[in-house]
Amino acid sequence: MGVAGVGGLLRPDVMNGVQKNVLVITNDSTVFLSDGFVSAYDMFGGRCTEVKNLYDRLTNITSTSFGIISGRFGFIPSNYVVMKYDFVPSCKADYERLQEEKDFVGEIRLLVQPFDKIVVCVPKDMFEMIMPVLPTERVIAVTNEKFKDDCIARGWSYYPRVGARVGKENADAIVEEIKRMVD
Repeated sequence: MGVAGVGGLLRPDVMNGVQKNVLVITNDSTVFLSDGFVSAYDMFGGRCTEVKNLYDRLTNITSTSFGIISGRFGFIPSNYVVMKYDFVPSCKADYERLQEEKDFVGEIRLLVQPFDKIVVCVPKDMFEMIMPVLPTERVIAVTNEKFKDDCIARGWSYYPRVGARVGKENADAIVEEIKRMVD
């Protein structure tokens, strides 16, 4: 995994426990911003744009990492260099296929442990798959309303997904929540 940097994931050995560490997780988009080789952060537009904007805001508050669930590569740090590809998962069957091929849920399970907060902004069927591996009391979930009670029962913060987007009000509330955490 990469070290801290634009969109990368922090390694546990560089986390000193003094600064709070946040991980933002989202999935890829059918809107590719380049035909060449660029970072995953720079590759995806569309629904990723609001999540990238949230990530950028959080980096001004505390140490923040960004991971993307990619239809071609599985779960990757957003500073990994990628190229345009054909398979962008869009339904439960696609997510299950991706899980079978890339085990993105297993990767997330391993990588979330050192983080103080994990912000998850993915579609409901994908959220349902990764929910069991996320830690109690450390998740901020932007997801479908059907998961509201599950989120609250786990001590997570819940924000309703606004279509395929985070939504300005949710983003503002998440930023405030992270500010309170670091104070």
